[in-house]
Amino acid sequence: MKRLMLLLALCLSLPAFAQYTRSAGTNAPAADIVIETRADPKTGTVRQERIERPVQRDSHGNAASAQHDLAVDGAFDGQTVVVIQLYTGSDHGVPFDFVKPKEALAQKGFSVYRYLNRPPAPKELAEKLQKASQLWVIGGAGRQLTEEHARVIKRFFDSGRGVYLWGDNAPYSDDANIVARALFGTELVEHHAQGEQVVGIHRKGSEPGVIQRHLLTTGIEYLYEGHTITNIDKLGPLEPLIYGSDGRVVGAYYDRDGKRAIIDGGFTRLYLKWDTAGTGRYVMNAAAWLANAERFGDKVVARKVQQQ
Repeated sequence: MKRLMLLLALCLSLPAFAQYTRSAGTNAPAADIVIETRADPKTGTVRQERIERPVQRDSHGNAASAQHDLAVDGAFDGQTVVVIQLYTGSDHGVPFDFVKPKEALAQKGFSVYRYLNRPPAPKELAEKLQKASQLWVIGGAGRQLTEEHARVIKRFFDSGRGVYLWGDNAPYSDDANIVARALFGTELVEHHAQGEQVVGIHRKGSEPGVIQRHLLTTGIEYLYEGHTITNIDKLGPLEPLIYGSDGRVVGAYYDRDGKRAIIDGGFTRLYLKWDTAGTGRYVMNAAAWLANAERFGDKVVARKVQQQ
């Protein structure tokens, strides 16, 4: 009974939007819901029944079905993620071509517009962002963004649109940090950390893992932290999202006054060992959360969801 009351309280505390699945905010779903059509053997009457079945899990232990992602497939059709990707090299023979993240985002309906190796002029960026749902910045080898870029991004953020700042070991956090300082007064700090671990659910203190019962970690009990990672020592207005295997905060989020952002010290997660625990779902969850349906809604999105 106590567990039932806790689950009910959790469900009532989370927002219900057409874009989100029934699993929203749940790391470890209790059951899959299956609709089966059955005919009464005596009367021949056909009826539909909701059947609960044990959750099928992938090889890493996370729930396997897309119904345990945060968002319904196709829910954000027509929305665009602008990506400034300043690192396009390769590691261990794997190119950072953004193919896998783009496929994952497309599953939820997002299109992707990328700037590669160099950012656009601030004026062009401001124009492009007028039609964007969110902006992702992936740092390169040395800072290319300017204070003027940061001001453009801050205006975009202050309008309620999502921002994801991705860094890695120095100097690959410089571009994320110029924006992080402008938005939050904080930054990613180099600790020469070698990641390569799968973390579970964070429960207390500095224990490694992803936070529990948050929309961003829907359906995620295990997550690959990244190959090399950097950390956030001073969170300021941010909240911890991912604790790395060394106990330091790898990822954090901002969710105040109708504005949302994520800062992350493990962009290697986007191309190295993509099929390791949780990455694809995490990327989809992040984009869906940053779309900020709670603030903006979307009539086009709602129609798309109703048609599915």
